Amino acid sequence: MHIGIPKEIKNHEYRVGLTPEAVGELVRSGHQVTVETMAGAAIGFSDENYRRAGAELASAEQVFERAEMIVKVKEPQAEERKRLRAGQLLFTYLHLAPDRAQTDDLLASGATCIAYETVTDAQGRLPLLAPMSEVAGRMAIQAGASCLEKARGGRGVLLGGVPGVPRGRVVILGGGVVGANALAMAVGLGAHVTVLDRNPDVLRRLDAQYGNRIDTLYSTSEMVEKQVQQADLVVGAVLIPGAAAPKLITREMISGMCAGSVLVDVAIDQGGCAETSKPTTHADPTYVVDEVVHYCVANMPGGVARTSTQALNNATLPFVLALANKGARRALEEDVHLANGLNVANGRLTNRSVGEALGIDSVEPAEAVRNL
Repeated sequence: MHIGIPKEIKNHEYRVGLTPEAVGELVRSGHQVTVETMAGAAIGFSDENYRRAGAELASAEQVFERAEMIVKVKEPQAEERKRLRAGQLLFTYLHLAPDRAQTDDLLASGATCIAYETVTDAQGRLPLLAPMSEVAGRMAIQAGASCLEKARGGRGVLLGGVPGVPRGRVVILGGGVVGANALAMAVGLGAHVTVLDRNPDVLRRLDAQYGNRIDTLYSTSEMVEKQVQQADLVVGAVLIPGAAAPKLITREMISGMCAGSVLVDVAIDQGGCAETSKPTTHADPTYVVDEVVHYCVANMPGGVARTSTQALNNATLPFVLALANKGARRALEEDVHLANGLNVANGRLTNRSVGEALGIDSVEPAEAVRNL
């Protein structure tokens, strides 16, 4: 199979779909790889690194023209979507539920589009979302701590406090992969941490791990409001796979928070978990609503792009190899978990949650696969 790796063009996105080492694995398996010039240069993967791995270098137009499968990191931007064609395979993060324009363009393209974030495993987890969720969860505390500094619009609170001064209060909504990694960082900094979740097993696990170093609470609307309005830093870490994030934080809750407190909405890729959230970029990461600093960067892991690229490739490479070695139809037929990642095929939507969020009819992935 001919695989193409374009350079990411989203604002301040420096990750790359495949590392030189991953390209080498594909080449050794008999595949052809074309990488856009300078695709990984910003994070230390030079064109020469890719040449040594066996790739050819080309322009973005040539990558899309030649490749049977495009491997990316972020959802294709408008100009990239115009280059997709019928029968081409796209493997990347998509996050379609809050993005009608992208969904319409992918449906019109005729391409087969597999989303990292809805691929599953035997335990019901999301193995291709997990590495970036780990990064984003850890970054959420870094970013939030920085935003709390007075010069950045925050309250001027140090999360770990000092002797004789109260610690900062961190409230984490959701105890999944993002929440657990945010929790680890917040506890490490010495903050006062409260985690809310609706799964008692998640709360038990976190309580067993951290004991009296954290508070665990069952999430209700009333409890969310109470905790959010007492917090210095709120981390939105909720996820419904493939679907838009639930709006757990209302505008009224935001207006009741202390001036200079911070919301880091990691759920922004799926529309955000606060009514006041809107996507921002690394170039302009924050805005203020009712004196509350909002950090809603839609590609947080791009800020630590080298670490993120390596972590993502560790998870995606086996699936890339399966798709290249077997072809899309056979790979999807033989792996139901990969098939769960199928979002668009032959002009039809194949993810029910996305269809419900956008009001578009969908078909089952198995039905779409039969027609590939």
